Amino acid sequence: MATREQLLALNDELRRLKAGGQRAVAVTEEGMAQLRAAVSEVQEVSIAERSSAVSGAAAAIPVTESRKAEPAPAPAVSARPDLVLPEGDKQSRWNFVRDLVLNDQTCRGHVHPGKQVVFGVGNLDAAIMFVGEAPGGDEEEQGEPFVGRAGQLLNKMIKAMGLERSQVYIGNILNWRPAMGVRNPDGSQTGNRPPTAAEMAYCLPFIRAQIAIIQPKVIVALGKTAVDGLLGAERFKSMGAARGAWHSYADTPLRASYHPSYLLRQEGLTSIAAKKIKRDAWEDMLAAMERAGVPVSEKQRNYFL
Repeated sequence: MATREQLLALNDELRRLKAGGQRAVAVTEEGMAQLRAAVSEVQEVSIAERSSAVSGAAAAIPVTESRKAEPAPAPAVSARPDLVLPEGDKQSRWNFVRDLVLNDQTCRGHVHPGKQVVFGVGNLDAAIMFVGEAPGGDEEEQGEPFVGRAGQLLNKMIKAMGLERSQVYIGNILNWRPAMGVRNPDGSQTGNRPPTAAEMAYCLPFIRAQIAIIQPKVIVALGKTAVDGLLGAERFKSMGAARGAWHSYADTPLRASYHPSYLLRQEGLTSIAAKKIKRDAWEDMLAAMERAGVPVSEKQRNYFL
């Protein structure tokens, strides 16, 4: 029987595909029948739960117990003004912002129990800065951006650019993993979702401050959420409309490209569209290298993800 968590994970996957520019998903008749049956089963379970609660039945199903164990709702999120950076060198200013974020009560209030607020990492003199959307499970566990499967792919791309992870800077629009609303019995979360506009508005001053400190030659915005956060939510309707051209953030050249998690979903696919998506992402990296003054070899020009 399908669970709420599985259906929420499916919904999250469809939202991510839409954010990446995909407008249609092929589903067989058999698949649609199974999906309708799964939704019907979950609805029936929900009705049974409410009936049981009203009648005061002693037996409680696992989902009900999971909800009872959930902590109080996280604090409300509201926009905050841009940070005023102190005088000093890059390291001292970066330390100031990092300490501010890691001790911020709103950020800490949204972190799942036992997990961490996530702040940017890398070279403070980096020529290229990557900006993603929000931490996932591995990131909130380690307190560092891009350390899960998507991070491993990003590391591979950085390596193919002739660089090391330690030579670039990596940050996120959001500093905590967005809650899905339903948790597993052990308190963990299944699936990820993009940050809301309110969540992004709260954390944007933090990533803006990091950009101001690093002063990279090029910013690479990974995914539609990063593009929306840095360039404005209404500017581009899809990643397809944003990528393939140069934009500007605070007088810094910005290149929009696909999020590594979206590229991972193309693995194993042999369609022309899937191959083009991966090639386009690599061409974005080549463009970033050229603008940042990083040498590009013929081997790199012919490389495919």
